[in-house]
Amino acid sequence: MNDNEDLHQKPPSLFQMVTNFGKELSKYIKEGAPNVTPDQYTRRLSTCKECPHLIEKSMRCGLCGCLLEHKAKWSTTDCPDKPGRWRKILKKNDKK
Repeated sequence: MNDNEDLHQKPPSLFQMVTNFGKELSKYIKEGAPNVTPDQYTRRLSTCKECPHLIEKSMRCGLCGCLLEHKAKWSTTDCPDKPGRWRKILKKNDKK
């Protein structure tokens, strides 16, 4: 993505970004703050870097507004794009 494309993608409102982040953070903490492996994190970020919704200058998702350096680390999160570019990583005993 070049700088001109970056200007066209705008994040959600500040209120919506705070709401989205709060929901993701709550799930993350509730599940015991599980992180993905370094390899999974690298793959997630690589996928994000190819996404048309990426706001590259701030490495923020243009759909949910989350900072990808955090969201991509948390195994409780998934990509908000439909269909998602990456999914949350469930623990072996999860049934969801």
